[in-house]
Amino acid sequence: MEIGGLPVARLDRRQTARLLIDLALKYRRRDRPWIATSINGQVLSEAARHSGLREAVRFADVISCDGQPLVMASRRITGFALPERVATTDLFHDVVAVARERVVSMYFLGGTEAENARAVDAVRDRYPHLRIVGQGHGYHSHRQWIGVVRDIDRIGPDILWLGLGVPREQEFYMRFAHAMPNVGVIKTSGGLFNFLSASALRAPQWMQDMGLEWAYRMGREPRRLMFRYLTTSPHAALLMLTRQKWGKGIAELGERIDRW
Repeated sequence: MEIGGLPVARLDRRQTARLLIDLALKYRRRDRPWIATSINGQVLSEAARHSGLREAVRFADVISCDGQPLVMASRRITGFALPERVATTDLFHDVVAVARERVVSMYFLGGTEAENARAVDAVRDRYPHLRIVGQGHGYHSHRQWIGVVRDIDRIGPDILWLGLGVPREQEFYMRFAHAMPNVGVIKTSGGLFNFLSASALRAPQWMQDMGLEWAYRMGREPRRLMFRYLTTSPHAALLMLTRQKWGKGIAELGERIDRW
């Protein structure tokens, strides 16, 4: 199904977790990793304004809905309801639960060096059964990235958790996926490492259920997030409401506005 001009999988969290592990272990590709990413209101808006991001999202093999407002609006907009929000912050723990039954190797790439270390240490403490085969921060020159990618491919993790944020993580897999044929799955992860390390907090469950986690996050980091949410959220709502009729025109208008 499509929401706001982008495809999305009608899978719940557990189904998505099992699919990612199946892709990594049972149906592994030989030419490149499988790509799994997510969409929310911000991604809908930015993909409508930037053709490169739109193409990168569509390149992914599994696209989950990481946005409760999109889930709540899905039936009215498309006629088909999404089963639930598949937030990477929750999905990670679902994948870990499945990994108790099947041995899955993981690599954590992204964040600052200190943040990455805190996140991986927290995961090791909480899930000692996990097979973590590598980790690394997300700030490198292009030449350094080539070396990092070679090292990751040599290690060949089943799942590479990629926490660079939108659109850097999409740019990463478009540039480097074919250089990592020994990796099973690349899963874009946004701010996952911040939540694993507890440097960022989730909204109360009732706010998550009502699609208000964005408001909670904006209230905690108004300087960084207020402009983003106040510009992308209305645009995303407009895309969802109008896409089937004249969404292509909206996307073109968005690109023109962005150029201005």
